[in-house]
Amino acid sequence: MSLNPAPAGVSQPGCVCTCGCLTRRRRYSTDLTDEQWTLLQPLLPISLAATSVGGRPEKHYRRTMIDAIFYVVNNGNKWRDLPADFPPWQTVYGLLRRWCHEHATADLVDLLRARLRRASGRNPVASAGCIDSQSVQESAEGVVGVDTSGFDPHKKVNGRKRHIITDTLGLLVSVSVTPANVQDRDAAWCLVRHAALRGLAHIWADQGYLGDWITHAKALLKTTIEIVHRIPGTTGFQVLPRRWVVERSFAWITRRRRCARDYERLPEHHATMVHWAAIIQMTRRLTRLPQPTQQDPKQPL
Repeated sequence: MSLNPAPAGVSQPGCVCTCGCLTRRRRYSTDLTDEQWTLLQPLLPISLAATSVGGRPEKHYRRTMIDAIFYVVNNGNKWRDLPADFPPWQTVYGLLRRWCHEHATADLVDLLRARLRRASGRNPVASAGCIDSQSVQESAEGVVGVDTSGFDPHKKVNGRKRHIITDTLGLLVSVSVTPANVQDRDAAWCLVRHAALRGLAHIWADQGYLGDWITHAKALLKTTIEIVHRIPGTTGFQVLPRRWVVERSFAWITRRRRCARDYERLPEHHATMVHWAAIIQMTRRLTRLPQPTQQDPKQPL
């Protein structure tokens, strides 16, 4: 849940900037189209300046700020090398960091996932999903701290490991970032607890999640963890039921160059980059689907 006292879904105040970001020409492949912005804008957290709480008005156009974040996530460039037609990089980074600490980015993922599921003819609240992890090599710049980094002997990766839970469509539900030497089952509890609060009652996992915690998850969180085993007597690559969904989600995430390696000093900022990668993917996918006029209570799960 967001820590921002101003909820999402309220119109934003006008731009008061004189730098020209309001009339900036769309020139990059990551720039929001008018249709995408129409879908995304009502879901963004409202500025405190537009509420009774009060606060300093945002100087730059919100759409241009989102375009700048999309540019960094998709192209993987340094913040200081943000193109000059965007607002100052300190302002853009400050917005990303503030929304990260307020959990507003995670809330935006939840809103987009519910809307995309509804547009796909599903129940907005997912009841089942899949969990897995992916070790990510840290960048050569050495920005990843030693206290949040580790070595994964199985994947031969030195860096961090991101753990995610997706729904049955492969849409992101929850993400957590740990050192790469943390076992999957040791990091699963917090992730499953977060997903249980969002309605998931059945989660498929691989054999790396075997352990006593599965019994505790069933008793305390009312969540069933089902282990998907490999087919006996087979070797090499094989597509396993249910597990391929989360593997495809990892492929969607690593398409964004900022997520191909770990460039973030803080684990929570790496998790935020994963959230933004999911936001890009879901926003583009949502605009290609017809939008339902009302919710059907008999929609299938």
